[in-house]
Amino acid sequence: MGGSMGGTKNRTRIHVVSDVHGNTEALARAGDGADALICLGDLVLFLDYADHSRGIFPDLFGVENADHIVELRTARRFEEAREFARGLWAGRDRERLVEGAVRRQYAEMFAAFPRPTYATYGNVDIPGLWPEYAGPGLTVLDGQRAEIGGLVFGFVGGGLPSPMRTPYEVPEEEYAAKVEALGEVDVLCSHIPPEVPELCYDTVARRFERGSGALLAAIRRVRPRYALFGHVHQPLARRMRIGATECVNVGHFAATGRPWALEW
Repeated sequence: MGGSMGGTKNRTRIHVVSDVHGNTEALARAGDGADALICLGDLVLFLDYADHSRGIFPDLFGVENADHIVELRTARRFEEAREFARGLWAGRDRERLVEGAVRRQYAEMFAAFPRPTYATYGNVDIPGLWPEYAGPGLTVLDGQRAEIGGLVFGFVGGGLPSPMRTPYEVPEEEYAAKVEALGEVDVLCSHIPPEVPELCYDTVARRFERGSGALLAAIRRVRPRYALFGHVHQPLARRMRIGATECVNVGHFAATGRPWALEW
């Protein structure tokens, strides 16, 4: 990464990524030309909906089973998908196998992060493992703030309860408390979007993902310059203005390999 953090130079540039889902190669380059990288979570690749041969699930159960579970989930037959998965996991130590696979992915991805990086969790991440891999120069924040180049950034990690039952889904009250704890910020960073239909609807999956009413309320109350998020891979609207705030889905990094840039 080039330059100093708002010291001798006039401008600060940050790159922002979300939904990395195993794209380690692009992650290693994501900070090129920036003063800092921000990561809005979802490092783990459990199952790639575009390529069913990639991820923890097909590694354990094969591509045919991955094809079938994607078909069920896409058709919103979530209970059937869970029943099918339960059958596959029968007789296996699910927790041990998943944790081992996640650890292998985390070891690669955390080593690839440029420095400095500011990161928060996505809904498919396992926060309890992060301290083992987040070394010097990587700051993990959740319900916390950091100053970068003279601006205050607030971070809220995780998702809200959903039919997918992903690893880091937070009860609404707990999530709202994290948002409230941030107070006044210039840039509001979260994994999931504020609860606005156009920002929550995935045009390929053809469904609404969970957005946060607490984030939307904070945007209206605090009026940050930006609200940055990911989670919705193919959103109906990638950006939208809410009052004084520019709301931006920073993109599906696993697919594009390109960070979103902010300079001031």
